[in-house]
Amino acid sequence: MKKINVENAVGLELCHDITAMRDGFKGAAFKRGHIIKEEDIPRLLDLGKRTVFVWEENAGEIHEEDCALRMAAMAPVEGAHYTGPSEGKVLLFADRRGMFRVNTRLLEEINSIGDITISTLPDHFPVEKGARLASMRIVPLVTQEEQIIKAEKLCAAEKLLDLRPYKPRKLGVIITGSEVYSGRIKDKFEPVVRSKMSKYPCDILGVSICDDQLDMIEAAARKYLDMGADFLIFTGGMSVDPDDLTPTAICGLGAEIISHGLPAQPGNMTLVAYLGDIPILGVPGAAISLPTTMFDVLLPQIFAGDRFTKQDLIRMGDGGLCQMCKSCHFPNCSFGRY
Repeated sequence: MKKINVENAVGLELCHDITAMRDGFKGAAFKRGHIIKEEDIPRLLDLGKRTVFVWEENAGEIHEEDCALRMAAMAPVEGAHYTGPSEGKVLLFADRRGMFRVNTRLLEEINSIGDITISTLPDHFPVEKGARLASMRIVPLVTQEEQIIKAEKLCAAEKLLDLRPYKPRKLGVIITGSEVYSGRIKDKFEPVVRSKMSKYPCDILGVSICDDQLDMIEAAARKYLDMGADFLIFTGGMSVDPDDLTPTAICGLGAEIISHGLPAQPGNMTLVAYLGDIPILGVPGAAISLPTTMFDVLLPQIFAGDRFTKQDLIRMGDGGLCQMCKSCHFPNCSFGRY
């Protein structure tokens, strides 16, 4: 585009909106794409516009709104939609609940191109329907088209954004501890599990309270597996005391423990394991007394179908410290962001 005196702009195409604010009116007096006529000159001067920006032929430039539309097209997200462009940007909104994922390496590469800016929610972010997920725009009014072409090529090779829906699961819950099994102490974990599972498409097959006996704990778990469980949760016996049997029972099922203990608080003694494709969580007692623990961080990813690796769990140290706010506003906080 080039800057030109209005008197010399007749017959040329305006490359930006010109806004007027007068007598209660606020809006575009001249729209982008308008071909300037001789009779427009007095009105432009009345608006304080001695110069305007018009398109140059063969300049290889692209307007901000066209850029925004092309950025939206290069990063489609199933279960979400874009709005705009408005003020040069498009916004991405969730059409369903789920786990929002961001290819952070690719995002950094695209934002390093030059004029392009894409901002998103953090990776691994559980969202509700209607949540604002991302915003895309260029900084100047126009940019070289080659920048958008480069971004499009990058997104053609890799997916930038994803919104993974929560998948139905069949859950078996095993609560261990002689003090609970004998009735000396009332179980407080089952209500917590039922409350948290109510947020997900979960069929709770049953809840078993077991004595501190390996055979009983394993038998309860196998019962749910035989019933078709594709998710198991254990609680009790999760510390490192020699008589805490839950990790041993999980290994006895043939499961692989990915990690017993996470670099996060609260929920430091959480256990993550897999029996084939079946996720298994060992949940420490903090989940009973605190509104938010690593139990809450892991659940949405399990229901979204993410499979944790050891490295994933290690990275949770960055963002793994809960601030223990008097009024919990998880997940709209730093806890569980990694």
